[in-house]
Amino acid sequence: MQRRHLLQLGLGAAALPVQLWAASADTPRLLVVFLRGAYDAANLLVPTSSSFYYEARPNIAIARTAVLALDTDWGLAPALTDSIHPLWLKQQAAFVPFAGTHEASRSHFQTQDHIELGQPDDATSGHRDFRSGFMNRLASAIGAGAPATSRLEAMAFTDQVPLILRGGQPVANQALRDLGKPAINAQQAQIIAGMYANTRMAGAVSGGFEVREEVSREMAGEMEAASRGAIAAKGFALEARRVARLMRERVTLGFIDVGGWDTHVGEGGATGQLATRLGELGKGLAQFADEMGPQWKNTVVVVVSEFGRTFRENGNRGTDHGHGSAYWVLGGSVKGGRIAGEQVEVKASTLFQNRDYPVLNEYRALFGGLARRMYGLTDAQLATVFPGASAKDIGLV
Repeated sequence: MQRRHLLQLGLGAAALPVQLWAASADTPRLLVVFLRGAYDAANLLVPTSSSFYYEARPNIAIARTAVLALDTDWGLAPALTDSIHPLWLKQQAAFVPFAGTHEASRSHFQTQDHIELGQPDDATSGHRDFRSGFMNRLASAIGAGAPATSRLEAMAFTDQVPLILRGGQPVANQALRDLGKPAINAQQAQIIAGMYANTRMAGAVSGGFEVREEVSREMAGEMEAASRGAIAAKGFALEARRVARLMRERVTLGFIDVGGWDTHVGEGGATGQLATRLGELGKGLAQFADEMGPQWKNTVVVVVSEFGRTFRENGNRGTDHGHGSAYWVLGGSVKGGRIAGEQVEVKASTLFQNRDYPVLNEYRALFGGLARRMYGLTDAQLATVFPGASAKDIGLV
């Protein structure tokens, strides 16, 4: 493949040694969507049968009358009325509450790394192999990658190849347009302002850039850092069909991260900051499903986050770093329309450390169970993907 062809595709430098071929039509597709910043699962999958939920969240709880009832215990945020709820009704969407990792640092970066690497829980940072992510090892196990001059079917829809796809198998990355990021950087702003110097527009132009810089500083901080450069939910909604076309035609293993979920302040309930992002994410996922066409029946989408958030709201009408989360599993052949996995009654006495959802459905076991069902992997093969973990099949596919 010539370099100009790579540039036309928008592929990163990691793709240079490989060739992107069409994927087999009947090969299962897996897309992992990582919500960086730790989204609030309790205001997505609402525990409507829990009086404690409404006591713990006097300002941000979603009223029982507003949620989309899923069963007697759970409801879905109304922001997903026109996107994910129709998939639920078609039994193409399932949710797994109390999901995540046993890593309990509540550090965005440490926990994101831990999940992407998929290595044993007892592996400290000094003993982790940061060159080996679990999706790259999965690519090796299922043959979705090959020696460096051969075909490529694994791709990260990110600016750089993330930890989860780093390793011995060839992987490409394709950056997506992100409307959540500034279109003009500081150097470019200075050049443009200089072009208007000594003209009647000089004050307006320079003043406009000063306001923009001030707003950018106010938005900077933990929330932006926790997103690690991931595309915003609005950007994902606009790009989802392009991702689907590549997944449909060429890519069997895909990864995308979506940022902006660190809602310490002004989270909102049925409407507000979190609801807006959930709505944009849901819209993107629904468009992805639609664009996959007949391939949707061979596709599984898993939506994860590094951890959940505190069950009780904080003094700023937001939530802080937590533990257990809720995963989404979508696909044309998913056994959906149900809340899957091990569960516990939502009340004060069942919280982890008296503050968070516990983790009852460990992520490596969940992904291992999915990989076994989707690709027919043996125990020996799964051990190379998730060393030290036992796959758990909860009947998602």
